[in-house]
Parts: sequence; C-alpha cells; structure tokens
Amino acid sequence: MKRKIYNTLKTWKEKHANREALLIDGARRIGKSWIAQEFARNEYRSYILIDFTHLNEEMKMIFDNYLHSLDDFFARLQLMSGVKLYEKESLIIFDEVQRYPKAREAIKWLVADGRYHYIETGSLVSLRKNTEGITLPSEEYHVDMWPMDFEEFLWALDQEMMAEFIKDCYKARKPLGQALHRKALDLLRQYLVVGGMPQAIAEFIHSHDFVEVDHIKRNILQLYRNDIYQYAGQEAAKVAQIWDSIPGQLQKPAKRFRIGSLKKGARTREYAEAFFWLNEARVVNTCYAATEPSIGIRLNQDDSKYKLYLGDTGLLISLAFDEDTIENEELYRKLILGKLEINKGMLVENLVAQQLRAAGHPLFFFMKTDSGNTHSEIEIDFLVRKPTISSKHNINAIEVKSTQRSTTSSLDKFKAKFKNYVNEAIIIHTGDLHIADGRLYLPIYMTGLL
Repeated sequence: MKRKIYNTLKTWKEKHANREALLIDGARRIGKSWIAQEFARNEYRSYILIDFTHLNEEMKMIFDNYLHSLDDFFARLQLMSGVKLYEKESLIIFDEVQRYPKAREAIKWLVADGRYHYIETGSLVSLRKNTEGITLPSEEYHVDMWPMDFEEFLWALDQEMMAEFIKDCYKARKPLGQALHRKALDLLRQYLVVGGMPQAIAEFIHSHDFVEVDHIKRNILQLYRNDIYQYAGQEAAKVAQIWDSIPGQLQKPAKRFRIGSLKKGARTREYAEAFFWLNEARVVNTCYAATEPSIGIRLNQDDSKYKLYLGDTGLLISLAFDEDTIENEELYRKLILGKLEINKGMLVENLVAQQLRAAGHPLFFFMKTDSGNTHSEIEIDFLVRKPTISSKHNINAIEVKSTQRSTTSSLDKFKAKFKNYVNEAIIIHTGDLHIADGRLYLPIYMTGLL
C-alpha cells in the first residue's frame, strides 16, 4: 500500500541519515514496521530487521556483549541474520525498539560509526516508559505516522485517478459534478466504516466482507486495551474508563468532553495522567479550546476545555457498537447507504478530526458561552492555520455539518468578531464544493487537502 510517509523517509535518507537515526512513532497496527521494510527493500542494497518483540537469546547476546566492539557486533549480526551489510548501502531496522532500551541507547554510537543507516519504530507511550537508566540518543529524527487517510485509501483501491481529480477540483475551487460527487461520497462512506488501519483495508480489498473487517478492528481494539493494562500502570483503570466513554461523549450534541460524566465529583487533575497516556499512545486525537484564533494559537490554548476523538473512525464504529449489532442488523450496510438512525455528526466530526490530524494540523476549536444571551454564543468546530503565513488572516474557521438543515450563525458571528484573524469561513458538508455568501462549502472528502 502506498503511504505518504514514504517521501518523508526518502528526505531523511538524503539529508539526515548520515548523522541521525529515524524514529517512526505512532499507534500500534498503523503500518510502521511495514513501511520501514518497504523503504528498505526499495532504497537499499540490503537490510536487517531486528524485531525486539521476538528477540531470541542469540540476538540478545550480540547486543549485550558486543556493542563495545562494533566490528564484532556487525560481523555477528550478519552471521545471525544471514544478510550481508554494505557500507553506506545498508539499513538496519530496530522494530518495536522500546522493548529493548539498550538498543535505543546504542543508536548514539551506531550512528557515529557511520557505516550504516538506522530506522527505529515504536509507540511513544512505551518508548518513554522504558527509558529508566539509559541515556536517550540525541541522534534521532522523529516522524509521526497516522492511520491511512482517505487519499491513501483511494490509492489502495486503485482509485488514483479519482484521488487526483478531487485534488485538482480542490485547487481550482470547482465542484466535481453530480455523478463524480456521488461516487466520491460512496468511496468516503466505505472509508468511514472500514477506517484507516492497513490490516482492515487489506481485508476489505480482499473480501469486501464487513463482518471480517469488523473482526480485525475488534482485534486491534483488544490489543489497545491490553496495552492500557500493560503500560498505563496505576492509571490503567482511569485510562480504560476514558477510552470506553469516548463514543458516548461524542454522541452528545455538545461534543466537549465532560469529566464529570466519568465519576460524580471527578476533577480534570485526577485524570490528567490518564489523558496524557492516551495522547502519547496516539490512539486519540485531542482538540483543545482556543481563546483567540491568532497565528500563535498554541499560546491561547485552554487546557480545561477539550474534545476527545478516536484516532481512527473505523475503530470508533467497532467500539461504539457491539458485535451482535454489527452482524444481525447489517449496520455497515446501513452506514454505507446513509440509512442508519444515529447521530451521524459523531462519525463525521471524528472523521474530519482524523483527516486534519493526518494532514499535520494540531486540533483546536473555539467556544464562547453567554448564559445571559444565547444569541451571542459561538462554537466553531475546528481552527486550522492556512498554509502560507501573512501579517493577518491566518486562520481558517471550520464548521462540520452532517445534515443540510444546520445553520451557519456561529460561523458568521465568529467571522465578524475576528475579521482580522479569519482567512476563510469553511463549511465541511456532504454536498459538492461551492462558494456562497463568503463561505467555502467543502465536501468532506476534501478535508485532508486543507
């Protein structure tokens, strides 16, 4: 499967590989190991993959006893793996490096040695947990990896022409037209229910059996739950409590996360470590309130107000509905056809958050309440910085509409209040692209292009 991060890896090889290892960080099962090996096969003369999840005693002995003598280390590594290494032409992959901290610490000397290049993969939550007693290497170039986005999904389905056409229409600010818009929406609904986990997409391509796809997604959810109890320590129960509550919180009209719903009298500080764990594990996307939509939006972050989205919308569906509902009520078919009586806004907004995050945008929203005058209240779903920074008008204000009946009053009031900050007022909806009344109406399948 073609992944956008591949180009990032090529840039690293060209510009940084001689002085830094590449660390690919992301949630489990998003394809970190696969992309590292695909890159190694295509871009190097040879490579060795060392999987620290299944490190045998012989390989462990090489790391324990020979790192002080790199000539011996590399000689034994080649004999053990059966792979010949070539100076400046070979890559060594440390897969799930967090499971063997000594190997990560050795990166400093391995990179300095200069003979070969190195890629590490791991999840940040366990990378940070397993650092006691070691010196973290400064010679690491971190890149984030996310589940496959909609464009990558189209590539996997051999829909490259559709992906290019959508991109061209976005750049030209023109609609796809009725027939192609319907096709793009149909493909997007498939992506919404399958999600961006590569294993689920591969099964969908192979069988088009949504029950089998759901089975894979549930296995991934169980893996995440196991990770919670393996790595979250004393916070495990709180992490699991937050995790299980996400679908219910997103079902509410106001999707702001309410800590009081977890336990009567609960306070944010009690759950701070649990929220931090989920963010570090990359399994959620947190959207913080911003008090002002200026270019320095992080300086205006309000940590007490946030929305919590699941990292992958396909996983959200499997987490929100039990197995019997999926199988007996043909839930996936109804979702594809748009005939399910649920709060579609939950899924659509989660999908938008997922696409914005994959495109590299930190997530922020704006909210202004006024108990004395509800007409002055404003809530904007997402604030996104425009690509090219100027002296003013740097923030795009985004409202997500899952139905055609929604109003634009909040967006209009926001644009008037912050006219020197707002670049574009954008409605992400299920209709085709058009511009009206100073607003850009953007089809949801173009979200990742922002």
